[in-house]
Amino acid sequence: MRVIAGSARAADAHLRRPIVTIGNFDGIHLGHQAILRTVVARARALDGDAVVYTFDPHPRKVLRPDAAPALLTTLEQRLELLEAARVDAVVLEPFTAEFARMDPDAFVREYLHARLRPVEVYVGYDFHFGRDREGSMRLLTERGPRLGFAVTIIPEITVDDGDVNSTRIRELLEQGAVERAGRMLGRPYTVRGSVVRGDARGAGLGFPTANLAPENELLPAAGVYAGTLRLLDAGDPPAGSVLRAVTNVGRRPTFSGVALRAESHAIDWSGDLYGRRVEVSFELHLRGERKFESAAALKQQIGADVAQARERLGAS
Repeated sequence: MRVIAGSARAADAHLRRPIVTIGNFDGIHLGHQAILRTVVARARALDGDAVVYTFDPHPRKVLRPDAAPALLTTLEQRLELLEAARVDAVVLEPFTAEFARMDPDAFVREYLHARLRPVEVYVGYDFHFGRDREGSMRLLTERGPRLGFAVTIIPEITVDDGDVNSTRIRELLEQGAVERAGRMLGRPYTVRGSVVRGDARGAGLGFPTANLAPENELLPAAGVYAGTLRLLDAGDPPAGSVLRAVTNVGRRPTFSGVALRAESHAIDWSGDLYGRRVEVSFELHLRGERKFESAAALKQQIGADVAQARERLGAS
């Protein structure tokens, strides 16, 4: 998959009969995946390139930084997921205040048409663009055929009696409902980061933990979760190794902790992960965070958490 640094360089990439979709694609959830499947299928049928036209940073980080959403995926994760979807090229448009002021019609003519030269364009049902999001699907469907490209709107995807979107997934994660969020993502929610040194309280209790310095903007709600810990860089275990894990997200109230943190205990494994880059998945919610009367009581509960995680992960 090629990553093109802005639409101004798209001509140099010599895209073949581009089949294009436009959007932020935060999370690459089931709704996004439906669009990508259509775009890839059409590109293969027409002997063209499946192209994603997306933006970095997220528009609301520029327009309303005080109210910008916590993103579900890092740019690295987003690009990896797009490549896994068999996209041929990603045009990564720098989103600036000047770009945000562009008239919607000018965006369609001068950027989408003149620079990308699409044969077909596919967008989601809630797509808006241009200055103050004034650009509507009606404008795009009217302008597209006049400029020589077809436009198709992909309808919403529903899960659990509601449409799938990034906002709803964020809300579910903030409630600790990782199973429901995972159903909308089509995979477990994951957080990447480096393992840093903590105060070794877990090791003192007999359950050493990998303390995560997260790269993602959003952690699930405080609580205890079962999932996996995947190694991303070289070392022992090697990159790509996956360990079952119990992950605690919280403030460690038993020890008067304050800052929210995530720490994972690898089940049935021992070793040194300090300095390694890892990806932690949140597959099952085991329990909420609570304060224990003593370290001994906490140790007993962690043992029960690990046993439950071992059983449930083994069955899933």
